[in-house]
Amino acid sequence: MTADPRPATVGIEALDVYGGSAWISADDLAAGRGLDPGRVTNLMLTGRSVALPFEDPVTHAVNAAKGMLDDLDPAVRDRIELVLVATESGVDYSKSIASYVHRHLQLPDRCRLLEVKQACYAATAALQLAAGHLASGASPGARVLLIATDVGLADERAEYAELATGSGAVALLLSEQPDVLTLDLGAFGLHSFETMDTARPGPDIELADADQSLVAYLECTVRSFADYRRRVADVTLDGTFDHLAFHTPFAGMVRAAHRRAMREFTDLEPAAIAADFACRVERGLRYPAQVGNLFSGSLYLALSSLIDDLPVLTDRARVGLFSYGSGCSAEFFSGTLGDNARRTVAARGIGPRLAARRRLDFDAYQELLPESRACLLPRRKHTVGPPPAWLTAGTGRQPLLALRSIDDYHRHYEWI
Repeated sequence: MTADPRPATVGIEALDVYGGSAWISADDLAAGRGLDPGRVTNLMLTGRSVALPFEDPVTHAVNAAKGMLDDLDPAVRDRIELVLVATESGVDYSKSIASYVHRHLQLPDRCRLLEVKQACYAATAALQLAAGHLASGASPGARVLLIATDVGLADERAEYAELATGSGAVALLLSEQPDVLTLDLGAFGLHSFETMDTARPGPDIELADADQSLVAYLECTVRSFADYRRRVADVTLDGTFDHLAFHTPFAGMVRAAHRRAMREFTDLEPAAIAADFACRVERGLRYPAQVGNLFSGSLYLALSSLIDDLPVLTDRARVGLFSYGSGCSAEFFSGTLGDNARRTVAARGIGPRLAARRRLDFDAYQELLPESRACLLPRRKHTVGPPPAWLTAGTGRQPLLALRSIDDYHRHYEWI
């Protein structure tokens, strides 16, 4: 009798975050734009990452994954067989960002390479596809590298949304040894419909209807959990999950979604709902408040924040995760934190690296905006200036991949 090749567990073995090299504070950006400080406070933001001229979706992706992969045993690294990149900042309508990632991370040539698009939901869609592949047992011991990477396009035309739009990437290593998060396979809830809440009709154009996006996000929160509850027996929103992690465009939106869902599915009074938010949700908002919306990486940035902020890890702590992508598609799913989750995530030093970013003033930020947008445009010839001296002078810094030129539309990168 042949043994069942399907693994007992599948999920996230490791994760890392690249939050850029520079940031601007929400207060400085709001003052520069003349925005109402009161409304800024409601966004619950410290600041947002800013892409420098040498940073694009490729460099973000590679820089998010490099340290994590360098620390792997070579035999484990050699089992990466699938590279998925989730992005709405694609630099080519045919060639995937995954091909650049594969090259510059020097991954095995025995790989499937794929780019995935569905706004901020894309990384979760890719994660579920990868989990299905791993759970099938088709290639025992295989690893999947999944990276969510984006460059924000928001400027003064976006008004308050500009304060919340970040740039960067989150890298996940998926496997049968989920030290960080074991997925509850088959436990998920879905809700999707077509709406024009945001769109990128061109590589340097972003459209947003903030009101419609909020309505769709809130609707998808309750409907996806309702579908989860339909599929999974004996589930309660306030009792089943030790922690909740949300796609986080900004923390104020998460607070509204949590309140809406708790009113829909529990009998708790407003004060108890507020206390529940502080207990089960707020830990996941610390990194998003410093980086801004990382698009499809946003949920996993919140997950890393949650894990890094836990004082202790409850045995088999279960996390409910809500993923939303404009357009729109949403999913509520769940998993349990591994015994090594805190140690594995803490070893990446995400918080200290975010704290070490260069703070920009408003004038410097303004000067960078045109080039940050232009890096996404197809160009026959383009040369990028050298990285700033303050970046290359740092000691002990992980090497960073930088965009240096575009020649006949082919993008060329160097390590700095």
